Amino acid sequence: MLTALVLVFVAAYTAIALEHSIKVNKSASALIGAGVLWTIYALPAAGDHELLAQLGESLTTTAQVVFFLLGAMAIVEVIDAHGGFEVITSRIRTKSLAGLMWVTAITAFFLSSILDNLTTTIVMISLMRKMLAHRDDRLFFAGIIVIAANAGGAWTPIGDVTTTMLWIAGRITTLEIMKGLFVPSLVNMLVPLLAIAWALRGRRIEAPARHQGRGSLPETTAFERNAMFFCGLGILVLVPAFKAATHLPPYMGILFGLGLLWLLGDIIHRDKPEHLKEHLTLTRALSRIDTSSLTFFIGILLAVAALEHAGLLSSLAKWLDATIGRQDVIVVVIGLVSAIVDNVPLVAASIGMYSLTDHPVDSFLWEFLAYCAGTGGSILIIGSAAGVAAMGLEKISFFWYARRISGYALLGYFAGAICYVLTHHH
Repeated sequence: MLTALVLVFVAAYTAIALEHSIKVNKSASALIGAGVLWTIYALPAAGDHELLAQLGESLTTTAQVVFFLLGAMAIVEVIDAHGGFEVITSRIRTKSLAGLMWVTAITAFFLSSILDNLTTTIVMISLMRKMLAHRDDRLFFAGIIVIAANAGGAWTPIGDVTTTMLWIAGRITTLEIMKGLFVPSLVNMLVPLLAIAWALRGRRIEAPARHQGRGSLPETTAFERNAMFFCGLGILVLVPAFKAATHLPPYMGILFGLGLLWLLGDIIHRDKPEHLKEHLTLTRALSRIDTSSLTFFIGILLAVAALEHAGLLSSLAKWLDATIGRQDVIVVVIGLVSAIVDNVPLVAASIGMYSLTDHPVDSFLWEFLAYCAGTGGSILIIGSAAGVAAMGLEKISFFWYARRISGYALLGYFAGAICYVLTHHH
């Protein structure tokens, strides 16, 4: 059974990677892969209550991520419909692509530490659509946004789901993880940024036509743009605070905020004729969301969950421990593997493998694991939630990212890892 699971996952992963060559949508490959994997896993124990409980647990975890993504994407679409991102774009004065790259990456790095890498990627890529006319430029910027957002998310407990897992499990504390990983995470972003910015030197920004894609729709007022922008951004910023105060999962905060934004929009536009406000509503925003990327996310998370419950990921972690031995090398390898396989179950398996007795809170293992699992996903486009979101928003192909961005991400990953190892003793 285990061999069959591995073969099916590899086949599904290959089909996802070759999406443009075989002309089969990656969402179809992911969903079929998830269905076949769970079928193989379920056949020996058909109707078993434990198996059904595992599937229910995986569905709950997947649904939480998807609902959060749905809410965040809807909020961004509403801000965009109102022209809210002009609040930021009108304040960016640089005229060079390299200068814009620096501003974008640094903003994504710090925004990701406050929000999370997924939401930050959605917001920043939406901004770039307003500022860059050429698709090739937007793709490069999307790549650096993924790297910067994942790096920024790694050094705070709320910036990346894997760091949050380690925080909730009592393996790290807030101040220590921020002190320990800030510099390595910054190095992770700066090294590829320097290389890409050098490649873009001397080039000027070519902006798209004003309000491109909105056609002849009436322009919103300054009050409407500001109200929806600051309310939407405020909702995203306050989701971690909502989670900390209520101990409810983040998707509840984002859905609650989505309701508040919907209410605000209805109040602001209540006196407008229907044909003038229809394109500004949350109903229209929900219709513009890329549901294909959401279904892909569902498929890939459920597929990885099947491997996790079958014990394959735990076995992989134990094999690494027995074969390699060196703790720092093992964690680096786990980070590299997280570019291929979702980092959440890898971190979950690692938490189960190593005890607090051998590795106390805030020890080298836990901090380095937070860095490697959080930033290793940048190496491939499907290695992180931020990458998957970028893939859906800008229709980035697996191989384009592998050819043009992966080398920079790998360079930054190793630079940050070396920085951490050299400055921390274990």
